[in-house]
Amino acid sequence: MPRIISIDYGLKRTGIAVTDPLQIIATGLTTVDSKLLMSFLKKYFASEVVELIIVGEPKNWDDTDTHATPLVKKIVKDLQKQFPTIPITMVDERFTSKMAKDAMLEMGLKKKDRRNKKLVDEIAATIMLQEYLRSIE
Repeated sequence: MPRIISIDYGLKRTGIAVTDPLQIIATGLTTVDSKLLMSFLKKYFASEVVELIIVGEPKNWDDTDTHATPLVKKIVKDLQKQFPTIPITMVDERFTSKMAKDAMLEMGLKKKDRRNKKLVDEIAATIMLQEYLRSIE
């Protein structure tokens, strides 16, 4: 079975998570420099079959767009051009960074490690993907 990949896109960094081939478990894959996202995905898709891309959509509490929403919409268009055969689904990413930080605290990570924004982005992508998997059960 093909995997599902989750992208927590940011101006500087992008957190990436994937499912196992059976699409049961979401696991953090990596965090890449956002400028390198497309080349990373091309290499990844060359070695793994992916049937769906999940992209976090930033929204405010009142459902309005944030300052980051136009960036994410642009990257979604770029993804559609680069990978036209893979469907893309936008999911609400509100609270995922906070949930990631809380999860890091619960895991007992040291304060220094909890400040690692790359790890926060990767965990946020994992949380988005796990929530998506729960929603389709």
